[in-house]
Amino acid sequence: MTDPDVQGYQQLRPLLFSIAYKTTGSVGDAEDIVSEAFLRFHRARAEGKTVKSLKSYLSMVVTRLSIDHLRSARVRRERYFGTWLPEPMVGEESEAGLSDSLSLAFLVVLERLSPVERAVFLLHDVFDFDYPRIAEIVGKSEVNCRQIASRARRYVNEKRPRFEVSPDQRTALAERFFAAVETGDFEGLVELLAADVVTYGDGGGRGPSLPKPVAGRDRVLRLLAALTAAIRRFDLHLVRATVNGQPGALVRDASGALLNVLSVDILGGRVRAVHSILNPDKLGHLAPLIGPDHPLRRSRSTR
Repeated sequence: MTDPDVQGYQQLRPLLFSIAYKTTGSVGDAEDIVSEAFLRFHRARAEGKTVKSLKSYLSMVVTRLSIDHLRSARVRRERYFGTWLPEPMVGEESEAGLSDSLSLAFLVVLERLSPVERAVFLLHDVFDFDYPRIAEIVGKSEVNCRQIASRARRYVNEKRPRFEVSPDQRTALAERFFAAVETGDFEGLVELLAADVVTYGDGGGRGPSLPKPVAGRDRVLRLLAALTAAIRRFDLHLVRATVNGQPGALVRDASGALLNVLSVDILGGRVRAVHSILNPDKLGHLAPLIGPDHPLRRSRSTR
């Protein structure tokens, strides 16, 4: 492999990872897909194949591998215990993409699309590929791709989450929210939560899990009160972070081990949704985790 090939791959890698992650919702699988695409390019060159555009070739391979992954993962996700949420991206990585198209809420909306619909929509509306190129990537006609994108766009626009326009206001409100959870300021939380706030919890049955989303201010307050109690009992800390482009926090113990990742959706000066990811299978890429013998790992369903 020549140096220009390696350099070109490194330059394209953020784009390729973003395509794979937004299509699959998995950090680990996206990493594997991008690596496999590079290996396939290497084999193709070794076999004498002429690749005119590295970007076009690798984007095609990454998209096709991502579609194949979604098809194989669909049955597992349908049988998943409770709410399925994507693997979170934290910090600078999560700010690398457009925050609206990277948010957990947006990626969950994309889960309702078929694998091909998801790929076509992302390639055109998020990554700005033209239809002739998309048609070549997914193996369908240009007319068909336009129809697929239009159908997917209507659905996404109907379900697309809305977020606070001002980043400063959003960050300030999130800081108040997480501070209120830490200190047990429930009167403050009442002011911050929308009346129709919803909490989505992904424990995968491997820790505190919500069998289904919890809606309504009073019910969400009870969940947050349980989190406050756990923070006090087990000496946990909320470390502020950007999670998939939105305000969030990492729940860590005194040693720094990670238990949970939280993110909030904010609109109109209120918290509209809280996303909580506890499934250790989805957090291992972020930090060392609290061990399986910890009481908060052994507990199961939370209603």
